[in-house]
Amino acid sequence: MPIPGSHSAGGLLQGSGRRIRWLSGWQWVVLLIALLVLMPLSVLFLAWLEPAWDIWRHLQQTLLSRLLLNTFQLLIGVSIGTLLLGVGLAWLTGACDFPGRRHFSWTLLLPLAMPTYVLAFVFLGLFDFSGPVQTQLRTWFGPGVWLPEMRSAGGVILVMTLALYPYIYLLSRNAFRTQGKRALEAAQSLSCSPMAGFFRVVLPMARPWIAGGTALVLMEVLADFGAVSIFNYDTFTTGIYKAWFGFFSLPAAAQLSSLLVVLVFGLIVLEQKLRKRMRFSQSRLTPQAERIQLHGWSKWGATAACSAVLGIAFVLPTLQLLRWTLSIFHQEFNRRYLDLLGHSLQLGLSAALLIVTVALLIVYSGRRHNDRLTRLLIRISTLGYALPGTVLAVGIFIPLAGLDNLLIDLARSLFGIEMRPLLQGTVFVMLLAYLIRFMAAGFKSIDSAMHRVTDNIDEASRLMGLRGLRLLWRIYLPMLRGGIFTALTLIFVDVMKEMPITLMTRPFGWDTLAVKIYELTSEGEWERAALPALTLLLSGLIPIVLLMRGTDD
Repeated sequence: MPIPGSHSAGGLLQGSGRRIRWLSGWQWVVLLIALLVLMPLSVLFLAWLEPAWDIWRHLQQTLLSRLLLNTFQLLIGVSIGTLLLGVGLAWLTGACDFPGRRHFSWTLLLPLAMPTYVLAFVFLGLFDFSGPVQTQLRTWFGPGVWLPEMRSAGGVILVMTLALYPYIYLLSRNAFRTQGKRALEAAQSLSCSPMAGFFRVVLPMARPWIAGGTALVLMEVLADFGAVSIFNYDTFTTGIYKAWFGFFSLPAAAQLSSLLVVLVFGLIVLEQKLRKRMRFSQSRLTPQAERIQLHGWSKWGATAACSAVLGIAFVLPTLQLLRWTLSIFHQEFNRRYLDLLGHSLQLGLSAALLIVTVALLIVYSGRRHNDRLTRLLIRISTLGYALPGTVLAVGIFIPLAGLDNLLIDLARSLFGIEMRPLLQGTVFVMLLAYLIRFMAAGFKSIDSAMHRVTDNIDEASRLMGLRGLRLLWRIYLPMLRGGIFTALTLIFVDVMKEMPITLMTRPFGWDTLAVKIYELTSEGEWERAALPALTLLLSGLIPIVLLMRGTDD
């Protein structure tokens, strides 16, 4: 650390007691990003200083109770559905052996590639009252046949369960792979039947992984905007959008957002506590004999169950998207589509380069300063992943709109000039929101690669006279190429699929594939939304392929 009084330190921070701690230039980078993340959060909670009582009275009379009921109904339903699917499939592919297991162990992750809002409109197009499935069933069994209503809470829960179960599947499968047959044998030695042993021994051992995956699912449910809006199912995220663009009240949108933030942060605390309890007893399940060999109807039942989930969650929607795309390709593949694709690619590439650059600086700062303050700042800097897109859009827009108004007033009073807003409705706002939202993806990928760089390399580099940016450029960058590439890929795909931030902060005329899907599905144009949806699905397969490279069957 620089000595007190050194002007090269870049600044100071008051410490505890009589000590004054000086920040290095690298720590200032982390501090600025942490403050950037805290800015939208502070804006949202400061909005309560001037409550929009008229809007709140209207919300209470018309919308608020439905928002609360629908949100909690969705949380409970999706958590139950994803637990049943995720844990069941994870046990089959992680601890058992049956025909097709090696194939299903990675293909069951494919629904992660499909955005939830894409799966939502495909299911509505297929299974709604006027869709081909219900139409054919009425033809076969008559118009009086009872069929479930797709545009309902059950329909939303079904779609989100199929889209999100891989979070629980991936984490709990890792736990079951390290247990295998041994856990059940230990239970049987205690006079437990196989069924009792599963619930009394196996599940409790895997509980931290299962609960951690469930917490991630619940955060995704709270953050979802696309699927619930397509189903016209009001939750907190759609309420925030309506408060801003329907009631034209940013304060009400900010206050609703702050309530959602409290729920999300509660889940973050729960997930982190559960993550600390995760421990592996061994690295992998080595001999195949350790797996439980299924026989007779049970092995074919396992194959059928995995096939059914994969078929409904991924194969069927993909085939339907292909069918719709082929039917309208000659109409929709035009200059307008290429403009949308160009905007999505530009935003994805620009955001990926920006976020990876900043993440690299944060990782390098953490490498140089492994103290408590720096670790705290890094944790704050990566909190944005937990903020729903609608919340982040409101929290970013309010301070930048205030800054714009301040600059306009200054220009008018000092120079008599009428200025246009400089920041509102610009790509800069979108990139700033993306930076906060997806910083965690960039940081975790690069930080994981940095952990493989030994301290001996640092010492050798200093002996060669390499420090600061030269050390980062000449030594670390070549060694971090794998992590940087992974971070670039993940962020690029995430930005391509991001809907609420892009929808609520985009400049005029800067529509993307995700925004176009929202506009077309709002009008029930399922077929026309298929081409951009298929494009996003193909891009979403890239990180799944990268993830599959790291799996161990």
